[in-house]
Amino acid sequence: MNIGKKQRVALCLGGGGIKAAAFHIGACLALQEKGFHFLGGTKDQVEAQKKEIQPKYSPISTYIGSSAGAIISSYLASGYPISTIIKAFAMDSEMSAGDEEPGSGHLKALSYSDVFQLNGSGLSNFLPSNFFKKPAIMGGLEVLLKSGFKINGMFKTNGIERYLREQILPTNDFSNLGVDFYVIATQLNHQRKVVFGNFEKTVSHEHIKWSNYATISNAVAASTALPPVFAPYPIKNEKGKDIYFLDGEIRDTLSSHVAEDTNSDLVIASYSLQPYHYTEEMGSLHKYGIPVIINQALYQVVHQKIYRFIREKQKYREIINEIEDYFEQNHLPKEHAKQVIDIFSAKFEHDNNVDYIYLHPSPKDYELFFMDHFSLSSKILGKIVKIGFLSATRCLRNYGL
Repeated sequence: MNIGKKQRVALCLGGGGIKAAAFHIGACLALQEKGFHFLGGTKDQVEAQKKEIQPKYSPISTYIGSSAGAIISSYLASGYPISTIIKAFAMDSEMSAGDEEPGSGHLKALSYSDVFQLNGSGLSNFLPSNFFKKPAIMGGLEVLLKSGFKINGMFKTNGIERYLREQILPTNDFSNLGVDFYVIATQLNHQRKVVFGNFEKTVSHEHIKWSNYATISNAVAASTALPPVFAPYPIKNEKGKDIYFLDGEIRDTLSSHVAEDTNSDLVIASYSLQPYHYTEEMGSLHKYGIPVIINQALYQVVHQKIYRFIREKQKYREIINEIEDYFEQNHLPKEHAKQVIDIFSAKFEHDNNVDYIYLHPSPKDYELFFMDHFSLSSKILGKIVKIGFLSATRCLRNYGL
């Protein structure tokens, strides 16, 4: 992998609550120390940055975010420096880093009131009037739950939408940014995921929809709507109809393929959901109770999705290498090898010129595993940022950086 020759660098950030957000910040700091530069802001701001910087590598100019990763991506795409983001996360969560206008270089810290806005309309349906009626109870547990618990989420992500729109974003229009920014969400009443961004028109396929009708703040609010904690988030489409969305990690994890699909040739992906591996210090998870065991089960599901994608890409590269070796060893025309490879690549939607870098915790890092997903304690967030930095630095060494 010759990183110095890459022309379009993308950063893809996954979900996992506030814990994942802090991890990504540390990972970004590690990337910055290795010579990567983050472009962001309006078109004029980005053009000015390009004239001022002399980066070691092609600057990061494409951002893909799911859930918590969408929030951090919105900071970066808006042009906030890594140091400013770290400062905001290191402060008390209810304090502001300054009262300046969005995009001025100061970042208001995300607060509990921004993240956890009560879903009042859902709570009103928590115990409907027919809850104790005999037919519902006799239908079994599933019928009881379906008829009795109509709440669609304890909280809603409207506070995150308002926070981004009023405090953070220099523009709420994807097309006015000087970088490419894509936010991933999952459509509630369908089997596909949705990629929000600056597209000429909305294009739908069986399993993915490329959509242009959302503002940035609405897209991020939709991407962070994790059930059952957060209610599905509605966005009006071109026809004025409310379409409901869920967390961007549900349908696919990371969605790093979006960077490849939009012509990036180096994709840097950061994820924090690493399953726990047994250590003598902590012992077996069975003694820590149901919440920890559930977390481990979810982490295993997520990690398997990521591993499957990584392994799939590795297999494609191995097949292409074998094709090239076969043609060379048998003295067959190179142009024929290229034709076969082109057919194979088109069939499996693979671009052999695209390289991937993955930043993640060590499976032996039990400290991060046991940390709260939604804590805004500056002390805890500071620890997670440090873990993210050290983890990413370790991973980057494996890529010769």
